[in-house]
Amino acid sequence: MKIAIPADEKVLASEVCMSFGRAPYFYIYETTTKMGDFIENAAARSPGGAGVKAAQIVVDSHADILITPRCGENAAEVFKATKLEIYKSTLGSIQNNIDAYMDNKLAVLDQFHAGFHGVGGN
Repeated sequence: MKIAIPADEKVLASEVCMSFGRAPYFYIYETTTKMGDFIENAAARSPGGAGVKAAQIVVDSHADILITPRCGENAAEVFKATKLEIYKSTLGSIQNNIDAYMDNKLAVLDQFHAGFHGVGGN
């Protein structure tokens, strides 16, 4: 199973990025190998539609789980077309959130915002 998490930096000890669509990177963690890689979020530089484009990057990474503090409605619609599950991150590092998910301590994220559409965040 693969877990995707938005990241500000390419460091496991860094905090989970507060913005899904505009996160500079996604950390993709494979639970069977316990290995992961950071991938660039090309959507972060997009003038519009960053959430949808970022969602497609996550889907294309073959992630099964997304851990994020929030998610826009348009990005959520992309995920609804797949089997990907979305969980709400907690305060703490990327690694802390992976551990919390593996210990069944994260809640399903089922509240989606309308998006920020052109105001620099998602």
